[in-house]
Amino acid sequence: MLIERRSSTDPEVAALVATQQRELAEAQRVGRPVDPAAYPLHDDAHYLVCVVSGRAVACGAVRSLDGRIAEITRMYVRPAYRGRGIARHLLTALEESAYALGHTVLRLETGSYLPAALHLYATAGYAQIPVYGEYVGNPYSVCFEKRAPVVAA
Repeated sequence: MLIERRSSTDPEVAALVATQQRELAEAQRVGRPVDPAAYPLHDDAHYLVCVVSGRAVACGAVRSLDGRIAEITRMYVRPAYRGRGIARHLLTALEESAYALGHTVLRLETGSYLPAALHLYATAGYAQIPVYGEYVGNPYSVCFEKRAPVVAA
């Protein structure tokens, strides 16, 4: 497994995010087609992709909300690759990327209908917080936050 940085224009990132959005719509039982244009890739985000045997199988991004707060977003692992610890490795790499960029607080949003994601974030040290930003008003949104570890001098 290799985790590498990719740009927002990378076609494999776009394909993973489009697949993620279709799967989320199905999980929400929205019953309407998902328009990938409705979920644009953020040009200001730092994307990471997990590659297994030459195939991009997972993605995630770090996006700055302000000087100290970053959002982890677009976390997705293809179904055939779940249960192998890929999401946890990817989450750790995204956290390290955010900390390297100078962020000290990480936030993220997931859906209440995604028990595996809720478990991942809770066991990775994230604490549930009130819904923030664009997620306010979404009845399915569950938000989390994690602060950078304090390093003793």
